[in-house]
Amino acid sequence: MLQNNTIAPDFSLLNQSGQNISLADFAGKNNVVLYFYPKDDTPGCTIEAQQFTALINDYTSNETVVVGVSKDDCGSHRDFINKYELKVELIADTSGELCEKYHVWQEKEKKGVKKMGIVRSTFIVDKKGNLVDVEYGVTADGHAQAVLEKIKNL
Repeated sequence: MLQNNTIAPDFSLLNQSGQNISLADFAGKNNVVLYFYPKDDTPGCTIEAQQFTALINDYTSNETVVVGVSKDDCGSHRDFINKYELKVELIADTSGELCEKYHVWQEKEKKGVKKMGIVRSTFIVDKKGNLVDVEYGVTADGHAQAVLEKIKNL
C-alpha cells in the first residue's frame, strides 16, 4: 500500500479523447486528485463521478484537477462522460499497470465470492508530485466533498 508523504508513482495513459495524460503534465501547476473506481456507468461509480463533477469549479479554483481511473477503455470513458455530462478526466488503465502501481487491484469479497477488482481509492498528489493523502476503500457518496475539504487545507 502507498503511504502519505512519498512520491506518487508516475503514469502516462490515454484519456477519454485518446490524448496521453501523465502525472508529470501537472507538476508545478496543479494538485491532482487521482481516484480509482471499479467500472464506468455503474451505480456507485456514477454517483462518485457526478459528485466530483458538481464540485469541479471548486477544485479548479483550488488549482486541482480531478482524474478518474478504471480498466475501462477510452470509448467506454467517452460514453460515460457524454451520458452524464461529466467534467472530470478519465484515463484508461486497460492493462491494469497503474492499478498495480497504486495497489488498488486487490481481492474483494461480495456475497461470499472472492475475486480480484479495483478497490475504490483516492490519492491526492501535490504540485511537487508527493502523495499528501492516500485513502483505500472509500465510499462513493459524499467522497468528493470530503476530498475537496482536504484540498482546501493544503
